[in-house]
Amino acid sequence: MIKRLFNFQGGIKPDSHKNESAGVPIRPAPLPARLTVPLRQNARSVARCIVEPGQHVLKGQRIGEAQDFLGTAVHAPSSGTVIEIADHPMAHASGLTTRCIVIETDGDDRAVPMAPFDYANTDRLTTLGYLRDCGVVGMGGAAFPSHVKLGSGTGIDTLVLNGAECEPWITCDDRLMRERADAILRGAKILRELIGARHTLAGIEDNKPEAIAAMQEAAKGIDPAIQIVPVPTRYPAGGEKQLIRVLTGIEIPQGKLGSAYGVQCFNVGTAHAVYRAITFGEPVLSRVVTLTGNVEHPGNFDTLIGTHVDALLPLAAPQADTDRYILGGPMMGLALTDLSVPIAKGSNCIIASSPALFPPAPPERPCIRCTACASACPAGLQPFELYWYSRSRNFGKAQEYKLFDCIECGSCAFVCPSHIPLVDYYRYAKSEIWARERDTKASSEARERFEFRNYRQEREKAEKAARLAAKAAETKAKMAQEGSAPENADDAKKALIAAAMERARQQKAAAPAVTGNDTPVPDPTAALPVKPTEDAAASTTPPDQHAQPR
Repeated sequence: MIKRLFNFQGGIKPDSHKNESAGVPIRPAPLPARLTVPLRQNARSVARCIVEPGQHVLKGQRIGEAQDFLGTAVHAPSSGTVIEIADHPMAHASGLTTRCIVIETDGDDRAVPMAPFDYANTDRLTTLGYLRDCGVVGMGGAAFPSHVKLGSGTGIDTLVLNGAECEPWITCDDRLMRERADAILRGAKILRELIGARHTLAGIEDNKPEAIAAMQEAAKGIDPAIQIVPVPTRYPAGGEKQLIRVLTGIEIPQGKLGSAYGVQCFNVGTAHAVYRAITFGEPVLSRVVTLTGNVEHPGNFDTLIGTHVDALLPLAAPQADTDRYILGGPMMGLALTDLSVPIAKGSNCIIASSPALFPPAPPERPCIRCTACASACPAGLQPFELYWYSRSRNFGKAQEYKLFDCIECGSCAFVCPSHIPLVDYYRYAKSEIWARERDTKASSEARERFEFRNYRQEREKAEKAARLAAKAAETKAKMAQEGSAPENADDAKKALIAAAMERARQQKAAAPAVTGNDTPVPDPTAALPVKPTEDAAASTTPPDQHAQPR
């Protein structure tokens, strides 16, 4: 049993706003007329499309194939016809587009045959490949491939199940734990066996007493060794490093991962997806999405991947004064610029915002170096220094201050008395650094290609010279055997030339004779210009005077 809880640095306690949507059971969202399924499920990889427009697909049929180590498969969430494969806006602050497969549903919801997967009698690598082909990723928001996170099956002592759900307004994991605790813990047991861990700890914030009770009751019948641990409500307790610190006391250093210290963390939604994939052969086709905020009917809806946000919002009935929509929570979410964006595997919440719920931010004022942001930072960084270096585009210094250890939780901006949108500056700096790294990589690859081309040309020249030298040596040796070897280098050159001319003469003599039907060879002197005489020049007439009407 866990003896005591530990504390992590920083953190804040915003109003939770959980009760608005947590009291209603999960409801199935209706089947939309059109599904737009993104081929990009995470920031690291894009699936390869394996269907064509006009093709009929069934529910659960694979329509996108994993292309690389970090890739996962994509499936049709319902039966219908592929009507388009094109770029479509994605859930991103910039409004960028990504490649999507658009399916017009037929209303039948017919599925491909699905069967359980016997992982107990299958080798581990095959099981990981099966999870990849089922499209199982982290359902907490990052959508990182689970088959990669499961590692090599060694070196992990403790599996941490993340049910903290610390960000305000979001309750999809809360309802999932209340209603499907048995499936979650059975999935966690499968994960524990695949990762080779000995212990399982499930951390849930203490503002979810119903979820804690449901998980504890389910653990009694599945595996009493699974410990359900209530943790203090404090944002961002749901961060991976923060939850590991609270439950185990292990402090994960900057730039390191929990797996290096024998701990690995999975979201409760991920464990549920693993259970469905192994037990029923069901790929990830839907997820629970919280609809809350300035709406009349907040709640959680089991939503098919690819459902457009504007098709989902009427279920919650947004009120008339709604001015914008936020995908995700208020701390780490982003304002949607296009409501036609599809629900992806990492989409967990949509908040209808109004001026009363989320008043406009006051104007940004100069930093006063109060260091309140540093006190609130759960990663132990110095946000005010990162702000100065990001704003001045001094990205090298920003990296020295561990910019990429920032988890973008928004705690620093929440407590800033100058109302500086600090996280926006950090995201800008990260994107600029990534862009420069891509440019540097492309430049290096171009230089390598140019250098290899020069090397290849020099190599071909050397090989040609070697062949000519070998041929000359062979001819010289042959002539020496025949007793006609030249006495000096000039004679050798003359002999080689004479031999080449003799070969040309023999080839010409062996060529077939020209027949009378062949095209005559033109006289090379016929094309030479002839100097005109004075009489010819005098009788010359401009061409247009001889022109005849057509």
